Amino acid sequence: MAIQLGDVAPDFTADTTEGSVSLHEYLGDGWGILFSHPADFTPVCTTELGAFATRKDEFTKRNAKIIGVSVDTVESHNGWSADIAETQGTALNYPLIGDPERTVANLYGMIHPNAIATATVRTVFVIAPDKTVRLTLTYPASVGRNIDEILRVLDALQLGAEFPVSTPVDWTDGSDVIISPAINDEDANEKFPKGFTTLKPYLRLTPQPNR
Repeated sequence: MAIQLGDVAPDFTADTTEGSVSLHEYLGDGWGILFSHPADFTPVCTTELGAFATRKDEFTKRNAKIIGVSVDTVESHNGWSADIAETQGTALNYPLIGDPERTVANLYGMIHPNAIATATVRTVFVIAPDKTVRLTLTYPASVGRNIDEILRVLDALQLGAEFPVSTPVDWTDGSDVIISPAINDEDANEKFPKGFTTLKPYLRLTPQPNR
């Protein structure tokens, strides 16, 4: 059965480029980005894994750890890392799971037979500190991911975990947010001292509260 939002992210222990890793232990009390790529030594994947490595500090600032997976072996990952460093400017600096038996891939539903029968599709799972899945994104093999979008969503999820707000279309960090309709105006005045603008009773905008 496919993993749905709010489900507990299945725990596992697997061999990686940084040794044996247990997912829940690795993430600790922080956020996690678990992502799959179709195959080592392929062009789009090389750019993606290089981008994750280059921007790892941005995830670290958000108390989020990155971990990748494909059905290749750890030995293959280690060999490929040199190509990533040469072409993208940064070598792997996060664990990459070797999953030739497809244990993790099957656990997370990363094999889509009608798309790629023999490899993982490009999937992203954002996992909260309570180990629940808060976001899933799936891309076809021919389309590389957008790291800015993953960071944007992570910012939005973390903001919503701290304050009773949601984020409007095209929101970016620092922009106005939406106050939960479950909060009345009196409570909103207390919770959001910067004030708010009422467009409709159910649509009230306030400056981002952690700015």
